[in-house]
Amino acid sequence: PPNNWQEDHQTDTNVAIENLPGFYAEGYDVQIARVIAKQLGLTPVVVKLEWSGLIQALNEGQIDVIIAGMADTAERRQSINFSDPYSKVTYGVLVKKSSSYAGATSIADFAGASLLGQKDTLYDTVIDQIAGVNHLPAVDSVPAMIARLDQDTADGLVIDGETAQGYLNTYPDFTFVSFAEGKGFSLGFVGSCVGIRMDDTKLLDAVNAALATIPQDQRDQMKATAIANQPT
Repeated sequence: PPNNWQEDHQTDTNVAIENLPGFYAEGYDVQIARVIAKQLGLTPVVVKLEWSGLIQALNEGQIDVIIAGMADTAERRQSINFSDPYSKVTYGVLVKKSSSYAGATSIADFAGASLLGQKDTLYDTVIDQIAGVNHLPAVDSVPAMIARLDQDTADGLVIDGETAQGYLNTYPDFTFVSFAEGKGFSLGFVGSCVGIRMDDTKLLDAVNAALATIPQDQRDQMKATAIANQPT
């Protein structure tokens, strides 16, 4: 959340999860998928897979696109194509308000801190950009990260600002530390993009054309709605 989550009841905006009967997918990614499908004259079909297996599933033809908050990193571009970004991303650190790191203005201020990320994501790998950091073993999900911070077994969590905002609404004792340009993490990408097989060039063009129909104010509203409705 707010990119994607599952629900056990049907609504006017969620989409049934094909391989998980009785459950439905919701979130910002899902709404982007619905717009793309509508523009292409298709019906969106959602499949629940492990994050670490998404690119393999795409290239093996189990799925047609990845719309899951995936960043277009140079490493991933060696395996698949990416659309234009549908969401820009900035990274920061989620800490408790009482933490000595709450006033940090640079990632260098986290030297000595015990920081945690999500397995197989940039939330985890960018931690090594901080000299002297205690890089904790990654966990499988953002909720698992949140639990570690809440239990005081981590000083901070590396996360993007939009995802952090939803958790700030639930955990009033948390705060998000953001950084000015040149003081934060070097990401090497712009934001979340749709992942597409290398040889599906016509689909790539069609997806980019569909994304071009979504103005920024509509994207902002879709993201705000996802943040407001995400599970707590």
